[in-house]
Amino acid sequence: MSDEDNRDERDDESMKIPETLPILPLRDIVIFPFMIVPLYVSRERSIRAVDAALADNRMILLATQKRQEDEEPGPDDVYGVGTAAIIMRMLKLPDGRIRVLVQGMARARVLASETTEPYMRARIETVAEVEASGPEGIELEALTRNVKGSLEKAASLGKPISPEVIVIATNMEDPGRLADLVASNLDLKVESAQEILETVDTRKRLHRVYEMLTKELELLIVQQEISTQAKGEMERTQREYFLRQQIKAIQSELGEGNEMSEEISSLREKAEKARMPRSVREELDRQLKKLERMHPDSAETATLRNWLDWMVSLPWGRSTKDNLDLTAAQRILDEDHYGLEKVKERIIEYLAVRKLKNKMKGPLLCFVGPPGVGKTSLGRSIARALGRKFVRLSLGGVKDEAEIRGHRRTYVGAMPGRIIQGIHQANSNNPVFMVDEVDKIGADYRGDPSSALLEVLDPEQNNTFRDHYLGVPFDLSRVMFICTANLTDTIQPAFLDRMEVIRLSGYIEEEKVGIARRHIIPKQLTEHGLTGEHIVFTDKAIRAIIGGYTREAGLRNMEREIAAVTRKTARRVAEGKASQSKITPASLKRYLGAPKVLPDEILKKDAVGIATGLAWTATGGDVLFVEATSMKGKGRLTLTGSLGDVMKESAQAALSYARTHSRKYGIRDEYFAAHDIHVHVPEGAIPKDGPSAGVTIAAAMISIFTGRPIRRSVAMTGEITLRGNVLRIGGLKEKLLAARRAGIRQIICPSLNRNDLEEIPGHLKRGLELHLVEDVERVLALALEPHAETRSSHGRVAARPFVHRSRSKPINV
Repeated sequence: MSDEDNRDERDDESMKIPETLPILPLRDIVIFPFMIVPLYVSRERSIRAVDAALADNRMILLATQKRQEDEEPGPDDVYGVGTAAIIMRMLKLPDGRIRVLVQGMARARVLASETTEPYMRARIETVAEVEASGPEGIELEALTRNVKGSLEKAASLGKPISPEVIVIATNMEDPGRLADLVASNLDLKVESAQEILETVDTRKRLHRVYEMLTKELELLIVQQEISTQAKGEMERTQREYFLRQQIKAIQSELGEGNEMSEEISSLREKAEKARMPRSVREELDRQLKKLERMHPDSAETATLRNWLDWMVSLPWGRSTKDNLDLTAAQRILDEDHYGLEKVKERIIEYLAVRKLKNKMKGPLLCFVGPPGVGKTSLGRSIARALGRKFVRLSLGGVKDEAEIRGHRRTYVGAMPGRIIQGIHQANSNNPVFMVDEVDKIGADYRGDPSSALLEVLDPEQNNTFRDHYLGVPFDLSRVMFICTANLTDTIQPAFLDRMEVIRLSGYIEEEKVGIARRHIIPKQLTEHGLTGEHIVFTDKAIRAIIGGYTREAGLRNMEREIAAVTRKTARRVAEGKASQSKITPASLKRYLGAPKVLPDEILKKDAVGIATGLAWTATGGDVLFVEATSMKGKGRLTLTGSLGDVMKESAQAALSYARTHSRKYGIRDEYFAAHDIHVHVPEGAIPKDGPSAGVTIAAAMISIFTGRPIRRSVAMTGEITLRGNVLRIGGLKEKLLAARRAGIRQIICPSLNRNDLEEIPGHLKRGLELHLVEDVERVLALALEPHAETRSSHGRVAARPFVHRSRSKPINV
């Protein structure tokens, strides 16, 4: 036997498919027998599988993954039927991957997985094809001819099939191999291709391939029809363009203008009158030249026209003349609003400086206060006093930065932001611009509107504000921006730092009566078509509405109730009952029903363990009762009433203070270990938080420990420390208003709030006895009654068990 014969025998042996092969999992492709395909291998286990195949007999099993996203597939994650292939060539790439050229040899079924590390390896068997015979053989021959013809037709309709494949398919006699060849060139989905691979019966496989090829032909025909239609449309557009050019030439010869040139001339005239800055005018002229070269009916032309309309209609150089008469401005502010002296003073100061210096940047004010105190209406009044246009922008719930800066022109339906829209609406570059509800701005994936407002509202930056839609700077430095908010806690710190905060507190009853007389009642009579001959409100009736039907720091609910009374009176007048309606407290029930609000009342008598505190909310001040009790137990502290973390910590600090100073107040040391303490703040459905109830909780606790009643005529507020110091609190004016409303005249507050008291108007403090304290000892001396044999609310003697036996007199703190 020659060497050549020996080599041929060895080649035949090497082509035999072994019973065990490494597995190479494939993604997004199914390899058919006799296909020659390059593959890129990057996964570590797959590279080891290729190396093992090359080291052995170059044979490997190509199996497609069931889930293409799996990075480390196991034996159950690949299909059970694959293709046994031989690796013809391998090349290592610089990035660590390898490129292999493989040729499919035969279908193979996985019988059992032998190992998964360092690569997957399985025991397999080759799958023999089922050949057709007899009548089925004739059908198979017909199918073969149809498949060959359809493949040629698909290629002629534009299917990307190489001529070599068409030639091979035309000359191929084996129907099984023909089915595999066609399936590999149809760009099938993985599931469909795997179905073809797993079909062993030659006739069925070829029939299924023919069905898929027929569907592909239908798609190609529809695709060709669409392409033909689009080509015809494009030719029609080109024909129309040439015709329009001819019309344009004819009009030019006749001396007739066209619509586009007239529009461009009009835009240039408006641009001359707009007095734009030089850089803006240069950009406008550049875009006008671009418009002259564009087709009138193109989409881009419509977008550019819209942008040019916005540019020439903005008030670049238009402004209103300020009313610098300080006396007249003061009179207008007084006519529109009752009180609010601090705000009025700030506006008059601005006008005074504006009178002395012509060019100055507008201030950035922020009115903070409860709902209904007149923040928004105050902005309108300021605009009227200054003689400027007024624009209002509500930002409550706004989450998209584009609402402020606008959208870029490339987007369909793009528009400028709401700042530029407001300036356009005012038709003046120096309006009073009110930005409402800045504390309710949101933020999400589209950006943070608060950050966008930093540039808008900062006087140092807004002279070059650049809206995304305009793309050129606009000067906002002459605009007077006024923001409003109910709280400052939710405003971004950097944003808050740029604003001058002016706080508007709630109104007392006397102020509400005056506002109702001067503003609300005349307004409602006018809106309902009534006069003073039809209805008269007495002062007592107005006070009854304030106290019995509303509980608010502002005026909205009071206005609604007065409107309800005037509506019912208007009905009486419309029905012909012309007698004058005199509104008194007694007749209010007939108009408004039973009172809706029970007035805040102090306790009916001094009690042990119940202290009166003062709270502040977004809607104004309120009276808060703190209850404390003790029972036999193991020294646990229970806190109820929907208390927040800060308030719970205040209660713990108050208890620690009481335990530290127990001897001073005559409390036995062993008392705390033998009793549980429960602190409750009524109206448990309402969440409560903050440190200012610290002294109130301490007074309630020490009252229950010592049995000394707390004076019901005293209300208190202040934060407590472990050393017994009383720290400064906020919302003092609102708390004083709440105490007045409840009829409490003695108020304990921190001495550190002395400066705040000086800023509160004198008529609000009139009739109140204010005690400024520095420590808890002084609070207890003012709030607790002296020692007496006093019974607690649950009927037991509360004084004796907690007093040292050695003391014969009550402790006078």
